[in-house]
Amino acid sequence: MAIVLGPNQYGKAEVRVVAVDRSTPRHSLVDLNVSSSLRGDFAAAHTAGDNSHVLSTDAQKNTVFAFARDGVSSPEAFGLRLARHFAGSYDWITGARVAVESYGWERIVVRGAEHDHSFRKAGSEVRTAVVTVEGDDVHVLAGLTDLVVLKTTGSEFWGFPRDRYTTLAETHDRILATAVTARWRYTAPDLDFDACFDGVRTTLLETFASTHSLALQQSLYAMGEAVLGSFPDVAEIRMSMPNKHHFLQDLSAYGLENSPDGHGAVVYHADDRPYGLIEGTVLRDDAPPAAIAWQGTPGFC
Repeated sequence: MAIVLGPNQYGKAEVRVVAVDRSTPRHSLVDLNVSSSLRGDFAAAHTAGDNSHVLSTDAQKNTVFAFARDGVSSPEAFGLRLARHFAGSYDWITGARVAVESYGWERIVVRGAEHDHSFRKAGSEVRTAVVTVEGDDVHVLAGLTDLVVLKTTGSEFWGFPRDRYTTLAETHDRILATAVTARWRYTAPDLDFDACFDGVRTTLLETFASTHSLALQQSLYAMGEAVLGSFPDVAEIRMSMPNKHHFLQDLSAYGLENSPDGHGAVVYHADDRPYGLIEGTVLRDDAPPAAIAWQGTPGFC
């Protein structure tokens, strides 16, 4: 029996970068979390403690800051610059993966006008990008996490099988709420990534709102189908959508009726856990697979 080294990579995780463009009185700000991973011939470092092929993770961190000094542009474009640099820096480095999280900030409005240099955090939603460069192959994943959406009607859930443990009542009118995590793979590395991201995000939101949903699975597929139908440069999209349950609160103990068919406000109890978790991939049947594009990125199913 022989013991050998299997697949491996290393890098610098979660480099926090805030870059402010002060070239005009109206400043702009980007807030990033950048992680790099290198792949290649690092066997000697593992088996013999020989670091001659190890580009230090500290150097990787410093490269992130140095590249940010020249401007970030989109998370995807910044990731491409870094990944191409790392993958081409030494012969023994065969590939690089760069993951970027971008945190949104909005300008504070003062007396009806956006302030030039004061901002507020935009919320929990995070824009993501993962770039992988391996030889001549370049893969770009864009995405978002924690896009929280809710519709107060236009959602049903019925017709499911019942066994001895099934207590859930069927419903033809319910609140549907979720926090969308989505990642989609582009077919080309030279797109207007900001415009593509904005378009995909808008399509996801509009489709969630306009789809009369018989199940969250149906909403997921409709959202993915709409993205692929509108954006030919997207090969596939993967989504993870927890069902943020809202249950009618029983107010009968107080002599109060609480029904969607009644008048006045309807009161729900928002449950945070446990929750249903709906995950799936929507893809073009002629799109070539790209397993390496997803390597190291948490899967959804």
